[in-house]
Amino acid sequence: MNNRVLTAHVPHDLAEKVDEMASRLERSRGWIVKQALTNWIALEEERQQLTLDAMADVDAGNVVDHDEVEKWIASLDGDKPLPRPL
Repeated sequence: MNNRVLTAHVPHDLAEKVDEMASRLERSRGWIVKQALTNWIALEEERQQLTLDAMADVDAGNVVDHDEVEKWIASLDGDKPLPRPL
């Protein structure tokens, strides 16, 4: 696998936490940073896909009227809550 070196300026306390984690896990600092970046990128890619899916739902008309949601929420405090709007 080809590798590239990335350089980043991070706050001193964050660098110390990376060093502590590397020591505790008996891993290199680079391994810790690579794991963190891999996880962050996966999270951001999932967030982007969820946003695209939500926008497609809106475009398809799969929405619930705001007033219906407000009425449903208000009914939750009463004795006879309304069914969840679909």
